[in-house]
Amino acid sequence: MSNAVAQIKFGTDGWRAVIADTYTIANVKILAQAVADFLGAGKKVVVGFDTRFMSAKFAQSAAVVFKSNGIEVIVSDRPIPTPCLSYAVKSRKLDLGIMITASHNPAEYNGFKIKNAAGGGASQELTREVENLLTQNPVKDSAALESIKVLDLTSDYIKFIRGYIDLKKIKNKKFKVLVDSMYGSGDSFISQVLKGTKIKIEFMRNTINPSFGGGRPEPVEENLAELKRRVKAEKFDLGIALDGDADRIAAVAPGGVFIHPQKILGLLALHLNQDRHWSGGLVKTICGSTMMDNIANFLGIKLYETPVGFKYISTLMETQDIVAGGEEAGGMGVKGYIPERDGTMAGLLLIEMMVYRNKNILKILNETEKQFGKYYYVRQDFHLEKRVEPKKENLPKELLGKKVVEVKDYDGVKLICEDQSWLMFRGSGTEPIMRTYAEAKSLTQARNLLKLAEKIILGGSAQA
Repeated sequence: MSNAVAQIKFGTDGWRAVIADTYTIANVKILAQAVADFLGAGKKVVVGFDTRFMSAKFAQSAAVVFKSNGIEVIVSDRPIPTPCLSYAVKSRKLDLGIMITASHNPAEYNGFKIKNAAGGGASQELTREVENLLTQNPVKDSAALESIKVLDLTSDYIKFIRGYIDLKKIKNKKFKVLVDSMYGSGDSFISQVLKGTKIKIEFMRNTINPSFGGGRPEPVEENLAELKRRVKAEKFDLGIALDGDADRIAAVAPGGVFIHPQKILGLLALHLNQDRHWSGGLVKTICGSTMMDNIANFLGIKLYETPVGFKYISTLMETQDIVAGGEEAGGMGVKGYIPERDGTMAGLLLIEMMVYRNKNILKILNETEKQFGKYYYVRQDFHLEKRVEPKKENLPKELLGKKVVEVKDYDGVKLICEDQSWLMFRGSGTEPIMRTYAEAKSLTQARNLLKLAEKIILGGSAQA
């Protein structure tokens, strides 16, 4: 096995690695050559990139390889959200899209995502075929950079979303919204979509900063202290946070109340079904909230459950009638668009839901939890030198005195108890991390489940 083949492996969502370690221009070119060999000459590809260090250079390097292999290639003229890239693939009827991004990973990482012709995430079968082609042929990179077509991909993206969102209904509402772009490529697209309305939009961390301010551009509660503070202090009706490539979302309600992405998925399903009167099933992943089961049951719609990774949801959105699908990390996809996540679109639909119901997001959330149950969803990551994923036969038959009534192990291991509480173990597909998840009807119980998980994995010696 060559060194490059050993270094380039696709995880849950693309290949990610540390810049200047294994994520190098040479390896990006090797991967681009494998993609070119998979496609063949005469096909059409678009390449986008985010705000990370050297992302534009990596994108250009991949594009040169495609051009050198007789593939027609377009490169974005600026950092863009991943869903903008996906929309360009679908709307321009291209064969594939390549996005240079490491999404929510720390600043030292970059990545390489593949999008299929529908704009959805590449299937495991596709990425395996590409991996099998690594180093099978020498890299061709003779094309001149000046020969690469460079275009603005954002105008079509914004135009589509302006047509999708009910701007006529939104136009005269005066909700106040704060958007945290987390220094990512989400930038200020929401304001461009809402141009001409009376929605007051303010932004924070919407400049380019490849170090992401010393943090990681992941919209989890511990990274959003300033957004929560400002929403509460400045009396915003809604706070929205986007991750590094703007395909994921989290939200904050008045008073600085964090809205977990799981709850956002439920709100989107209710809005599209009840306010827009759209049909279609609901998709969650194996580590999704029980609230989704209750909402689907109430609405009388089919609930699908997939392994972790939006590519599985993408496949369902391409083949089934799906009104909304989402993952626990904040990736949300909706009907009538691309079979992919879009944090900007999800945020706009939350604003639209407030307009339709003439209530701020906290009132809507409280009503939803009163009807479908208030669940406390928590997660803890353990950084391990050696990944040790528990085997279901070695796990306890009860958790905190509650009998385990079901075990799911098709992606990680999930223990479901008689009172609807549950605990799950799953190794990350992109980092050397063991993720543990728990949900219960009290925060104390949920946290105690995570403490139990730590004992099961490491005997209490985790670095979390």
